[in-house]
Amino acid sequence: MSRPLDDLRVLDLSRLLPGPFASLLLADLGATVLKIEDTQGGDYARYFPPLGGRMSAVFAALNRDKRGLALDLKQAAGREILLRLVAEADVLIESFRPGVMARLGLGPDALMAANPRLIYCAISGYGQDSPLADKAGHDFNYLALAGLAGVTGTPEAGVVLPGVQVADIAGGALYPVLGILAALHERTRTGRGRLVDASMADGVAGLGIMLQAKAFAGARVDSPGADELAGALLCYRPWRCADGQTLAVAALEPKFWMAFCQAVGRPELGPEGYATGARRTAVEAELAALFASRTRDAWVEFLAKHDCCIEPVLTLDEARATPHAKARGLFGTHHNAAEGAEFLHLFPNPKLLPGSEPPTAVRPAPRQGEDTRAVLSEAGYSPAEVDALLAAGVVRAAD
Repeated sequence: MSRPLDDLRVLDLSRLLPGPFASLLLADLGATVLKIEDTQGGDYARYFPPLGGRMSAVFAALNRDKRGLALDLKQAAGREILLRLVAEADVLIESFRPGVMARLGLGPDALMAANPRLIYCAISGYGQDSPLADKAGHDFNYLALAGLAGVTGTPEAGVVLPGVQVADIAGGALYPVLGILAALHERTRTGRGRLVDASMADGVAGLGIMLQAKAFAGARVDSPGADELAGALLCYRPWRCADGQTLAVAALEPKFWMAFCQAVGRPELGPEGYATGARRTAVEAELAALFASRTRDAWVEFLAKHDCCIEPVLTLDEARATPHAKARGLFGTHHNAAEGAEFLHLFPNPKLLPGSEPPTAVRPAPRQGEDTRAVLSEAGYSPAEVDALLAAGVVRAAD
């Protein structure tokens, strides 16, 4: 079955989470992705515990369905190899600090001169021309500077860390893929590539559009739990059950909250889901006792007959086993023979484009330099030349 990006060739020089997740999305849409690592340690994510053999479960999940080349870009011969690969590529993704690739002679201008049709996607913390461009950062830093960390938490606990890397995934993967696809569409008209300057700080700032609009208009929403959708509403927040498990109550519209109140025989609580001040404090205790009167699973069974936007807060293991996840084909496992281990894989939004679902056969994430010889051969290097490059440490092949 053909997929939308079957004719796309992607070179991915990125590491860790953002860039590899972006190229994973492109691979799921059909692109041929070549993961290019240095000849020393390679992508640091290879070593994140837990390991299956020598490979990290995280690395295996992020880098399935990609080929692998280990290449030393600090050597002239290594840079020559990259230029030869760029000549046939459609997209290059990198996640170095701004200026690193240019200092190697491989910046956007140089590579797009070598291939004017190239889409060069640079993923960084603050973008290529920010005053903070050279500053180190991680996910929580970007959330903090975007004003979003300050609204995440509760008045009692204060600011808390999100459970997932929001800036890395939104600003470092989803927005870059959007930019790449837009640039590819533009290329059909102009015949030319362009630079996609993807900033994780910029991307995560976009997620705060509703909060920023409210704050600009004078609303006091920039402290933990202050916004309606961040804990201020009693009908839109987590509630603890009798067994210590949690329900995600998101009965935002009055009709859903009233449906819940009527289901539990407490219609008088209908208006109280939106209570404020002292009245909110009194009702909060009442609702806490109500939700603590049943276990999480007892609530799930009871609420199955009522349409009121309440779901159980699941563990990761439970989430993989839901009827939704199974029906949509979100999760699977595959065997990596080289590692002698079974790894989990996830197909994000597998039915996003009907008729182009990812294949059921999964290629395991590559060992470092697994496809080095094959890639160089396809690029026109003779066996003797490949041997010489390996001997010089310009490239590395898998053990």
